[in-house]
Amino acid sequence: MAKIYYDKDCNLKLLDGKTIGIVGFGSQGHAHAQNLRDSGCKVIIAEAKGTEGWKSAKAVGFDLMLADEMAKKADIIIMLAPDTLQQKIYHQSIEKGLVKGNTLMFAHGFNIHYGQIVPPPDVDVSMIAPKCPGHMLRQLYTEQAGPPAIVAVHQDASGQAKNVALAYAKGIGCSRAGIIETTFAEETETDLFGEQTVLCGGISSLIKAGFDTLVEAGYQPEIAYFEVCHELKLIIDLIYKGGLGYMRYSISDTAEYGDYSRGPRIIDDMVRDEMAQILAEIQDGSFAKEWILENQAGRPVYNALKRMDEEHPIELVGRELRQMMAWLKKK
Repeated sequence: MAKIYYDKDCNLKLLDGKTIGIVGFGSQGHAHAQNLRDSGCKVIIAEAKGTEGWKSAKAVGFDLMLADEMAKKADIIIMLAPDTLQQKIYHQSIEKGLVKGNTLMFAHGFNIHYGQIVPPPDVDVSMIAPKCPGHMLRQLYTEQAGPPAIVAVHQDASGQAKNVALAYAKGIGCSRAGIIETTFAEETETDLFGEQTVLCGGISSLIKAGFDTLVEAGYQPEIAYFEVCHELKLIIDLIYKGGLGYMRYSISDTAEYGDYSRGPRIIDDMVRDEMAQILAEIQDGSFAKEWILENQAGRPVYNALKRMDEEHPIELVGRELRQMMAWLKKK
């Protein structure tokens, strides 16, 4: 069983007198920064001048500076810029500012695990990854709650790397729910696998395949959209609330029987074999190498695939149908 830490296991006083530098004031950055400040921590922000992140951080009163200046002032630096930008930011601005005793933190292990960032041996390297979007992290904190998070230590130069990371987790509110111990390798590999085979790649491909099957069989695209895409939220919400069992308790007996008897025909041994292959590509670094080279080349494959999916009929039909749903319209 995983080791889980709670409030009683986390000493916020370990952050006393420390300056925490947050790289990026985006989805996660704004929540980390505000929660830490409200917990009594000293926080400074590194952003590019003129960006939305710069403007947002300035609007809520943070000390703003470029990353190289921040690296010289901060004792704890957490990289919350997008994964694809972190290597460049680190090598251009962060690396030369690190000194013995500093802590370098992450919310995802990609760049450390795949060697894109190699910190000096005399700094701590750790991870705190809240298991929710940034806006929810901030909202839960203001409600005296918090989401679960995971903690990992890649390099413990000081002997206090995990304790400092746990203090940070308490500062953003995650110790109220629980912090699960893992490793950089486990977090990175399971995160990529989940995205590719289930949460993003798996679900989107399953939805499109179901839609195409119904439309090719002569059913109206609008009806197909409702049955294989729109109603997915109902099912996901039930699973989120109480697992697969609660979802099955809440649906009809007909739907439940179809789940048990037909689901394994869709996710069969061939699919499981492909999942194992995808996991192997994550574990041996093949996917990471492919994605890194893709970004270096200007994302030609990524952009082509994105254009193709944006033009899929389910997107066109869905766009029209969502106009009927007043509650979905942006304010």
